[in-house]
Amino acid sequence: MQVIHQDDRLSLRLGGDALLDHAPGAPAFFVGRGRERMEMYRGNFEIEDYLESREALGHLMVSETEAGLRLELRRHATDEVQLAMRLVVLEDGVRLETLAVAEGINRFWLRLAAQGAERVWGCGEQMSYFDLRGRHFPLWTSEPGVGRDKSTYVTWQSDVVNRAGGDYYHTNYPQPTFVSSRRYFCHLETSDYADFDFRHGDFHELQVWGIPSTLLLREAPTFLELVEKISATFGRQPPLPDWVHNGVILGLKRGQAHAEAKLAEALANDMAVSALWCEDWAGVRETSFGTRLFWDWRWQPERYPSLDRLIGELREQGVRFLGYVNPYLCVDGSLFPEAEAQGYLATDGQGKTAIVDFGEFDCGVVDFTNEAACRWFKEVIIRRNMLDFGLAGWMADFGEYLPVDVTLHNGISAKVEHNRWPVRWARVNAEAIAEAGLTEEVTFFMRAGYSGVQAHCPLLWAGDQSVDFSRHDGLVTVICAALSSGLMGNAFHHSDIGGYTSLFGNTRDAELFMRWAEMAAFTSVMRTHESNRPTENVQWFDDPRVAAHLARMSRVYVHLAPYLKTLVAEGSERGIPVQRPLFLHFEDDAEGYAIQDQYLLGPDLLVAPVHEAGRHDWSVYLPAGVEWVHPWSGERHAGGRRVTVAAPCGEPPVFYRADSPWAGLFAELAGRA
Repeated sequence: MQVIHQDDRLSLRLGGDALLDHAPGAPAFFVGRGRERMEMYRGNFEIEDYLESREALGHLMVSETEAGLRLELRRHATDEVQLAMRLVVLEDGVRLETLAVAEGINRFWLRLAAQGAERVWGCGEQMSYFDLRGRHFPLWTSEPGVGRDKSTYVTWQSDVVNRAGGDYYHTNYPQPTFVSSRRYFCHLETSDYADFDFRHGDFHELQVWGIPSTLLLREAPTFLELVEKISATFGRQPPLPDWVHNGVILGLKRGQAHAEAKLAEALANDMAVSALWCEDWAGVRETSFGTRLFWDWRWQPERYPSLDRLIGELREQGVRFLGYVNPYLCVDGSLFPEAEAQGYLATDGQGKTAIVDFGEFDCGVVDFTNEAACRWFKEVIIRRNMLDFGLAGWMADFGEYLPVDVTLHNGISAKVEHNRWPVRWARVNAEAIAEAGLTEEVTFFMRAGYSGVQAHCPLLWAGDQSVDFSRHDGLVTVICAALSSGLMGNAFHHSDIGGYTSLFGNTRDAELFMRWAEMAAFTSVMRTHESNRPTENVQWFDDPRVAAHLARMSRVYVHLAPYLKTLVAEGSERGIPVQRPLFLHFEDDAEGYAIQDQYLLGPDLLVAPVHEAGRHDWSVYLPAGVEWVHPWSGERHAGGRRVTVAAPCGEPPVFYRADSPWAGLFAELAGRA
């Protein structure tokens, strides 16, 4: 990356082409003032901005210092300095550091040069669009919304009834980082609300409601090396415990008798089972949304009378037990008064505990800016109530619900802390496990994230998809989520088999469940979920055909374990995701740059999940330069073209490289299904 500066001009060049150009008549930097309105309702946000000013910083003065180039930016030559930055040249890019900003400025815009054919990916975990060009992406962690397409009935009803309808950009896990097809990545170090705009043909405009502390631009000769650099920037995950590869994690939420009976049924169906995930281990409450959990993080004997015995018995069978926890405490539980008495909860600014409505029940927010509160949560809840009790993992849910009007122990505005909250939450979980010496044995999975969560969260899950095949809410969104977050250095990703959210008459059927299970067999982890309305949605144990199908897919997953373990090791060591966009290994095949409903499982397996109802065949693009083998039929296909293959339930569209060192393992898939 080349840096050129002369008088009042600055240019960053990448491969001889402009990456950032700043000149008096065509500035790259803008600042301003604004007043935002943010209102949270059950994790959904209404956000507006009243922009008071936006001014181009057309006048630039550059001076050389030992620490780097000092940039002083003004509106006009006679003005006071509006923004001072330091530009540090790196071996593979540049870092811009904010040194000073004029009083009252709280809006920032930066323009980077764009090219017409350029593609852009990332911005955290995106559900609807993998290639971000042509759209803008507000970056604020929140509920993604029940329904993320404003033209659908479910989204309309969610907006009308619950103020909960989303849009294409809503996500639990945003991140102010993107990857360009020009083989560079850009990261803004900030936790303020941001909006990355990729709608313009000749520039990308990055907006922040604050001043970022750092802008990082780094390049690499290949996409694989670029992802390695991204993951090294934010931190790498520990490898997944070996036991996850022993089969499917069965999600069950109807008490101990139900859990024991369904495990016996699964084993009788020759299902490979690695764990029971009983999120209701701490109890439930019924709401209009469906069966919710009782947010008091301790074993509830009324629902699981002999769970202490059961956990040990399961482990003797090679089956782990997983639970559930989140960073909030219900006011009618036993832990809330203990935390409140110690001053471990966020307050309302008047010295009283802030109470948050989570949907027909109220909770306090554990204040993770208070180290004493972090220690209490780790020692009392995670260590004593969970790890010492025998849990081998859990869903570490939520993290995106920090209200922006609460008062925190560290004195920093909750608006600034809001995007950081998932990272603080992940850190508490990871540290509790590490302090118990169990990092290699215990895992947890999260849906919320932000910059830096990679260093703490060992496994993402895609959140609360709808129980359907819909374009912006259903099965296909999980693929986009895995690919986008994977480029950010999150190597391990999975989802609820069959989806979760069932509202307004939308319920899952057997076909959806089976198609989802087929996809899950070719991901880092297989895990089922009974949904928010268990009795209204098809479960694997409701239909012998579905049970047999899940058993077959669990055996496929276990058969792939030797291959998956090498990918997990690579993910932990290098940050390379298990699920990969086609261009990570086929950079010269332009067709793969736009595909978001297929992925590579490592370098050697191509997976193209069926994500439409009623289909018995499927069109797949095979990357160029390789001969591909369809394991179910044994047929070979040249790459660089689309092929249509039969895709009955039980034979998902997958292909392996004919020259793969794992070809023998993949060729045996048909016998395992």
